[in-house]
Amino acid sequence: MTSDHHRSLPAPGAYEVVCIGAGPTGLACAIEAKRAGLRPLVIDKGALCNSLLHYPVNMLFFTTPERMEIGDLPLVTLGGKPSRTEALKYYRRAAEHYCLETQLYQRVSHIRGSYGAFVIETLDEGGLRREYAGRRVIIATGYYDLPNRLGVPGEDLPQVSHYFNEAHPYWNQDVVVVGGKNSAAEAALDLFRGGARVTLVHRGAEMGKSLKYWVKPDIENRIRAGEIRALFSTQVTRIEPGRVFLKNGGGEKVIAAMHVFALSGYHPDFEFLEQQGIRLDPVTRRPAIDPETLETNVPGIYVAGVVVGGMLTSEIFIENGRFHGRQIIAAMTGKGKIDEPAPVAPPGE
Repeated sequence: MTSDHHRSLPAPGAYEVVCIGAGPTGLACAIEAKRAGLRPLVIDKGALCNSLLHYPVNMLFFTTPERMEIGDLPLVTLGGKPSRTEALKYYRRAAEHYCLETQLYQRVSHIRGSYGAFVIETLDEGGLRREYAGRRVIIATGYYDLPNRLGVPGEDLPQVSHYFNEAHPYWNQDVVVVGGKNSAAEAALDLFRGGARVTLVHRGAEMGKSLKYWVKPDIENRIRAGEIRALFSTQVTRIEPGRVFLKNGGGEKVIAAMHVFALSGYHPDFEFLEQQGIRLDPVTRRPAIDPETLETNVPGIYVAGVVVGGMLTSEIFIENGRFHGRQIIAAMTGKGKIDEPAPVAPPGE
């Protein structure tokens, strides 16, 4: 008998593959599993492509459409670069085309069991617990949900955001953007063009070298013209309602800020990986995997997408992470056997 708050467990082996994460990489893994004749399930704590959903409304991807495609389905765009809206529509259609089974708005709280008989426990937004059985698990949780915190007093105030959506609410307001890479540069430009008074604060001596080729001259010209104030080699020390405290070689200063966008990067959920028994390199935080199969030191649990790179999140994007599914499923089905664990890399590899 089950309680009202606990759903009964499906029959063992109901899913050959359970993909945790419904981003492009997780969807690509599920599609490859289905094309190989396996029954996959995709679970995500948010919406389909939840990370992309939280990208700025007017964002254009750095890459070209064909490098974001999954399942051999064409991504059609109006311009040379896919927009956020076009990408979301494309991945919805991909999930529909392959009739993928999804369970969204369910956070995976625990994975128990072992190779061939895993039980994935989830908790939805209403507090309802569910369980799903799967023979193998692919973790493709990305990194955009966990921002790199500034670690300063006031960071949790409602006026501080680690994501930027759109500029309109900040018209004629003082805003501070913290960071020096693409997210910060694009937010600063959008806010400036939306009528905000923008101060860009970056601990480095100049903007990051990996800026998109169309963003770099734009942000540099706006800074040079004084349209966006830039404070380099500067750190935020404290945030209070209506103002931000800064420190650099010239000492300390306080500037006005109706809102602060702390856009200093993001990182994978390393705690979740370690809770499953996956070993992480103490420096890079890369999971211990077999590089040919992407199976971790825990037999039957694989990783895909940006989590493969640990802290080096700039090494893996949709462009190359989307092929991890093909690599993993090929390892599972390479000889027509999916019951024998693949070799596992020794610690540190």
